[in-house]
Amino acid sequence: MNLKWTNAREIAEALARRYPEADPLAIRLTDLGRMVRETPGFADEPTGANSKVLQAIQTAWLDEVSD
Repeated sequence: MNLKWTNAREIAEALARRYPEADPLAIRLTDLGRMVRETPGFADEPTGANSKVLQAIQTAWLDEVSD
């Protein structure tokens, strides 16, 4: 799977599986960006995210772990 920055829901699912004990709200956006880039299957420009994109991923991740 080739994840792009715009695949917030899919990235959130991958992060929830990879970091099951993490609290998405406790992660700084700079750290979140690094975590996304290190996610298996991530294949987008490393510098392609801004705070809006990272916040969308963080929100989707929070939704994922809240379900």
